[in-house]
Amino acid sequence: MTRIAIQVYPQHCEYADIRRAFLTAEELGADRVYTWDHFFPMSGDADGAHFECFSLLAALGEATSTIRFGPLVACNSYRNPELLADMARTIDHISGGRFILGIGSGWFERDYDEYGYEFGTAASRLRDLGEAIPRMKARLGKLNPPPRGPLPIMIGGGGEKVTLRLTAEHADIWHGSGSDSTGKRSPVEQVRHKNAVLDAWCARVGRDPGAIDRSIGLDSQALHLADAIADAGADEITIGVAGPEFDFGVVKRWLAWRDARGTA
Repeated sequence: MTRIAIQVYPQHCEYADIRRAFLTAEELGADRVYTWDHFFPMSGDADGAHFECFSLLAALGEATSTIRFGPLVACNSYRNPELLADMARTIDHISGGRFILGIGSGWFERDYDEYGYEFGTAASRLRDLGEAIPRMKARLGKLNPPPRGPLPIMIGGGGEKVTLRLTAEHADIWHGSGSDSTGKRSPVEQVRHKNAVLDAWCARVGRDPGAIDRSIGLDSQALHLADAIADAGADEITIGVAGPEFDFGVVKRWLAWRDARGTA
């Protein structure tokens, strides 16, 4: 059965709204719920209300009880790799073993500039990510107590030369977008193509491609593409919901599709 995940946008609302959205996603039966790792809104008023990712996730790990959750995805540049591993392990214990460690190389320049991080280049940020992931894994192996659950690593991004290689080497989950920035491929073609590239990297590094779950981000209004995206190799489809109202009507439609497909 293809999973349905919800990304709750932590902007333009109060903490109580975000908490309620996580609890609603859990109550409705969503498979996973995520939030993003930025310091400023991604849409609307650029200086509007916004909350930090890992502080939220620690609180939400306590508030929820069954749903798996995590950052989609944490920016590697914002925290020392050993610290990030320890934070993830701690939230994993708070939640009873339900945490997913999503990680990516980062891209939002304002975050870097205003919080004093060196932005560098896309290449340097990917190089840093490649160096950081083994350090995170090593720290997770040393921490006492160790993670309570499986603490899967999810790598986000679609770069075919580096990101998908790192995914093949290290990740339990890959998250990519159904959108092609060049406009040359349809969402279905995009998913099929990226999956093929990742499979090829798995063959090169000696990894079973079936060991890596494929999570695909889609526009919440793209339900008409759901069957084709799933058939193209998506193990999980992620849609976003924005506050403060958080439209769970659209979430219910996606969950109904999941359930109908699972029983077909």
